[in-house]
Amino acid sequence: MNILAFVFAALVVCAELGYAQGPAMPPAPATAPASVPQGGLMLPQAGGNFQGSVAAAQPATSLRLSLQDALDRGLRNNLGLLVTQTGSRIASIERRRALAALLPTVGGQVIETEQQIDLASFGFHFPGVPSVIGPFHYFDAQASLSQKIFDWTSIKNRQSAIQSERAAELSVKDARDLVVQAVASAYLAIIADGARVSAAQAEVDTAQALYNRARDQHQAGVSPAIDELRAQVELRTRQQQLLAAANQLDKDKLALGRVIGLPDGQSFELADTAPYVPLEAMTPRQAIERAHKNRADYQSAMLQVRAAETAREAAVAERYPAAQVDADYGAIGVAPNSSHGVFTVSGGVRFNIFDAGRIRADIEQADAVIKQRKDELANLEAQIGYQIRTALLDLKTAADQVSVAQDNLSLANQTLAQARDRFSAGVADNLEVVQAQDSVAAANESLISAIYLHNVAKVSLARAVGEAETSLKEFMGGK
Repeated sequence: MNILAFVFAALVVCAELGYAQGPAMPPAPATAPASVPQGGLMLPQAGGNFQGSVAAAQPATSLRLSLQDALDRGLRNNLGLLVTQTGSRIASIERRRALAALLPTVGGQVIETEQQIDLASFGFHFPGVPSVIGPFHYFDAQASLSQKIFDWTSIKNRQSAIQSERAAELSVKDARDLVVQAVASAYLAIIADGARVSAAQAEVDTAQALYNRARDQHQAGVSPAIDELRAQVELRTRQQQLLAAANQLDKDKLALGRVIGLPDGQSFELADTAPYVPLEAMTPRQAIERAHKNRADYQSAMLQVRAAETAREAAVAERYPAAQVDADYGAIGVAPNSSHGVFTVSGGVRFNIFDAGRIRADIEQADAVIKQRKDELANLEAQIGYQIRTALLDLKTAADQVSVAQDNLSLANQTLAQARDRFSAGVADNLEVVQAQDSVAAANESLISAIYLHNVAKVSLARAVGEAETSLKEFMGGK
């Protein structure tokens, strides 16, 4: 009864310690984060990582920051990329751990013993033999080696780990594309903000000039007080809009600094502009084919499927016998100079007789992981098509909006000029001037927004087709 209890306890301990080696389940793939609004611009979000960074400790003098400079800083400091790189290193460690299961294990020990034995304590009493033997001394030096000759589970686990490591490397490449998208979107938002500030300042200057004229004419008695009050209200409105535009510019500059890792308090100015450059026509099919070839997350998802399938093969291989050789060689004696060599070599085959359904559970778990990876791959493939078609639609619509907004701005400026002339000639009051100025402001905002949306659509398309940094330069006309 005691023996059965001991055997049962040993089995429980082995199960707790993972005595039987199971398949290595591949890690979950990195998913492409969605875009969410952030302070007037669009930034990719994955748990907030791509909106943060590891910033330098101290601010430098004011920087003149080009888009390429911003991209370089983002690719060095962005938190999302740094976290993904750490995940890739962990996958590399797992691959080395899986390889170690196939390599020999070599150990050694050197023991020098001084011992004395009391035979009486063991119940031995021999006539003429002292009950206490010793003290006596002996020396023992041993080296041991253990090598798996055949273990299909370990072999398949290593293959799965290699595929998972490659998938993690591709996730790092995909994270670089996400950083490019985040930095470029933030940079373009600041350019649009700067255009809005310039337009708002011009509108303030125009409103100030109109107010001065209305005041002078009222003081001269050639126009009513309502014209002066109306011009003053228009001036205050334009000043409020200028303050709001300047505030949004400062906030978006802070957001860009967080994305690329600028130290707190670092001042900078943009060195690049974003002119309107029409994009050559690209069909959805061409873009999708390009994405399947270039998108690192798509290639990573396919590798994750293969890694999961290999892990299932490892689970099935747990039913196969495993062969192993163990050997040790050493020297034992009273002292090192009077020792004699000893060795042991043993070989054996280990196989399962009864595992209580553990192997079946490992296989079913691997099947579930395969199903999950395939579903994620199918979803990503559909998501790529959606992203590309959405970006192309946005690109076409924004291009049409730019064309209409340019014409509308020209007409609004002509209307404003004629209204000012009529007011100066005393033919009409300044209500026409205020309305015309509102039309110019709205046309300016429409043009700025259309150009910004057109360029952001290029950024989204560059992300959607893969290799974002190269694609972005191509779509932006080499800028």
